[in-house]
Amino acid sequence: MELPSITEPRPQPVSDPGGLPALPRRGRAAGLTGRRGECDTLDRLVAAVRAGESRALVLHGEPGVGKTALLEYLAGQAADAGCAVARVVGVQPEMELAFAGLHQLCGPMLRRAERLPEPQRDALRYASGQAAGPSPDAFVVGLAVLGLLAAAAGERPLICVIDDEQWLDRASVQALGFAARRLGAGPVGLVFAAREPSTELAGLPELHLGGLRDDDARALLASALAGPLDARVADLIVAETRGNPLALLDVPRGLSPAELAGGFGLPGAAPRTDRIQDSFTRQLGALPDQTRRLVQLCAADPSGDRQLLWRAAGRLGIPVQAAAPAVEAGLVEFGTRVRFGHPLARSAAYWSASYRDRLVVHEALAEVTDPVADPDWRAWHRARAATGPDEEIAAELERSAGRAQARGGLAAAAAFLERSVLLTADPARHAERALTAARASMQAGAFGQARDLLAEAEAGPLDEFASARVELLHGQIAFASGLGSDALPLLLKAAKRLEQLDIELARGAYLSAWMAALFAGRLAAGGDLLEVSRAARALPPAAEPRTVDLVLDGLALIVTDGPAAAVPALRRAVRTFADADLTAADTSRWGWLAQAAVSVLWDDAAWHVPLVQQVRLARAVGALDQLPTTLDVLGTAVAASGDLVGATALIAEADAIRAATGARAVPCTAMLIAAQRGQAEADPLIEATIAEAEACGQGIAVTYAHWAAAILHNGLGRYQQALTAARRASEDVTALPISMWALPELVEAAARAGDAAIARDALKQLAETTQPCGTDSALGIEARCRALLNHGAHADTLYREAIDRLSRTQLRPELARAHLLYGEWLRREGRRVQARQQLRTAHDLLAGIGMDGFAERARRELIATGETVRKRSVETVTTLTAQEALIARLARDGRTNPEIGAQLFLSGRTVEWHLRKIFTKLGISSRRDLHAALPQAA
Repeated sequence: MELPSITEPRPQPVSDPGGLPALPRRGRAAGLTGRRGECDTLDRLVAAVRAGESRALVLHGEPGVGKTALLEYLAGQAADAGCAVARVVGVQPEMELAFAGLHQLCGPMLRRAERLPEPQRDALRYASGQAAGPSPDAFVVGLAVLGLLAAAAGERPLICVIDDEQWLDRASVQALGFAARRLGAGPVGLVFAAREPSTELAGLPELHLGGLRDDDARALLASALAGPLDARVADLIVAETRGNPLALLDVPRGLSPAELAGGFGLPGAAPRTDRIQDSFTRQLGALPDQTRRLVQLCAADPSGDRQLLWRAAGRLGIPVQAAAPAVEAGLVEFGTRVRFGHPLARSAAYWSASYRDRLVVHEALAEVTDPVADPDWRAWHRARAATGPDEEIAAELERSAGRAQARGGLAAAAAFLERSVLLTADPARHAERALTAARASMQAGAFGQARDLLAEAEAGPLDEFASARVELLHGQIAFASGLGSDALPLLLKAAKRLEQLDIELARGAYLSAWMAALFAGRLAAGGDLLEVSRAARALPPAAEPRTVDLVLDGLALIVTDGPAAAVPALRRAVRTFADADLTAADTSRWGWLAQAAVSVLWDDAAWHVPLVQQVRLARAVGALDQLPTTLDVLGTAVAASGDLVGATALIAEADAIRAATGARAVPCTAMLIAAQRGQAEADPLIEATIAEAEACGQGIAVTYAHWAAAILHNGLGRYQQALTAARRASEDVTALPISMWALPELVEAAARAGDAAIARDALKQLAETTQPCGTDSALGIEARCRALLNHGAHADTLYREAIDRLSRTQLRPELARAHLLYGEWLRREGRRVQARQQLRTAHDLLAGIGMDGFAERARRELIATGETVRKRSVETVTTLTAQEALIARLARDGRTNPEIGAQLFLSGRTVEWHLRKIFTKLGISSRRDLHAALPQAA
């Protein structure tokens, strides 16, 4: 019997925005048996998008459970409702080719790319291979996808269906997940189907699909049978397939009624998901030989390029007529692109071919792939066609790795290098290539793969130099993946071994060990910061010092000899790094380490600039080993400038990358922001961070937590608690520069708590770090601290000096706190009029930044002067969300919607939607009114 359709489809095809034919809607009734609830969910999604809202959803369940059928239903309902439909289907052979899936989605829409800002347009073209250029910034690509979808939805509501997400390349999934989380306003829907939701889709709404209920499963099975079936056999089939719809439909296919009745077609063991592919394999076995070979050829080429496939078919002697049986069976469609009726059919087709047949089809594809227009795909097919080690192909893959990196980043390079390793016969060369591939995998954030490749390298004939490099890479992987204490002993041992083998590499190893010791702090095992610094200082001086040499010398010197001795060397290192004509590789490798030298110089501008440069470069090349840590440090720098919203965005990016790579880290910058805001959740967050940091050996995070606690308690007027926290942070001299930054908190807390001796001692330590630097930041903070311990005219002069110097820096929170302390002092001196001026300035600055604890301190002091503190427009800003407040400020300052979107990774339409909400909240009607509605401090 045939079950009635839930929705009767019209015969016309569903079209996507680019006009390509979509998959047909055959079998909708059977595929949706027992899925009324899921269909209702999708109906509501279509209605919401048609009404102008955005929606995202992840369908997940085992293979064959009905994900594709539901996507077909969704596409049909969307088309019937007047929506455009765009499709992406993940395929296994394409997983290691960056942005291949994105090309499926965006290719038909690229004519709309002209509407995007130029950086986004270029990134999208580079990613899709339509233009040559540098490796695109993954996050700019994500923003470009968001803008492109918004542009397409501007013509009519758009729903994108992404099937078999687990087989999409990682770069595409990251971009699509990025867009799905930021859809904002506008009629766009993104619906994914996956076996298990990937980390890149974390946070999106999910709908799990399990097996059908027994009665629905029996009905579906009956619909696939030509005759009656013994009830016991039916029950066994339902039980063994666990209600999996595709398995239910395919188990009886190709088996006689007698076999079904007797149960001979069913294995006695529990069902496995590969039984579904077995059913496709049986269908393939029933096809004519030439047709089967054609389907296997199509399965081996994930591009779907019809012309390429027919050229390859011609080389294999396969006629055009061979396609008809496959089309009639519903396995493959030969339209503008070659598409399989179900993703599992492609996998089944590919693996149904014998090993020899797979070699033949890849060889044919390699022969017809243009070596000039697409050398990388040609190298990939040649590698798949190789019957054993082949030095020529291995070398070609090695050369292709560089081009692959330019297009898809380090992850693409790592894939080619790993394949090159497999084709290398010479043991020494195999070990060397494995080591190179391991480094690329580590840099791409694939830490497990990097460890596996290192194991391959270790299994080969390694000389002392190669063995030391393996040990070095083990340490670097341990550091990049966890920032814990286990990396230091490995790095220190490798550095000592390399001293006798390659002094330049040894210096780099010591610099890596220095950073590992810094992060391990007091929790370090098998060495510490002083041991590393002494060993580095004992190295023979470089004849022609490189930037890395100067950075290492300066950082080691600050530990062994103190700030006064180290500052000149650190400044020279920073200046050389800024002026040197470094390659992108060297800048990427050493830049994030060089910023550590800047961080101890009390120079906010000099620290911020290289961090921004380093983040941009790491994004561009996909250096996911170091990007999260650099984003964290930049987040601290941005928070120090008073942009708490910007800092929050940076740590969200870092968290997303760590979720994708599996790296561990504690939420330091998030904790700092909560402390600066004076939020109630800061206390438990600080306590949890300390416990987590101690558990994973990140000693610097413990010190960071104590510093954040000192800021929190000073802001809330809990000076004794602030004193305790600041002392703990400042006493950990291994935690540079956190221990330095904690000293001003200690001076203020001790002075307010009445412990002048502690305050004077902290001031002395502070001056030892600030005086050699001599920057406005350093001397301004020192002057503010000195003023707390002085009286009369001298204190007044010091407060004024602090305000003057800090006003020339980017440190808005420090400037605001200088005004606050000066105002508090003036009030106690009985100079109320002057106190009000300083306190009002402090309150405005602190409220505009969002430092509510300190702002409340200023408000209380203002009230004590006799002034009535009324609600101001800046407090109206607090009714806006953090993102709305930032958008409002950027719009007030003259940024266009695309410019705001480019900065915040939003589409222009989403920015416009946010502005409409902002105007409503502020009671205004246009951008011109923002100048009056928002204070300049906001």
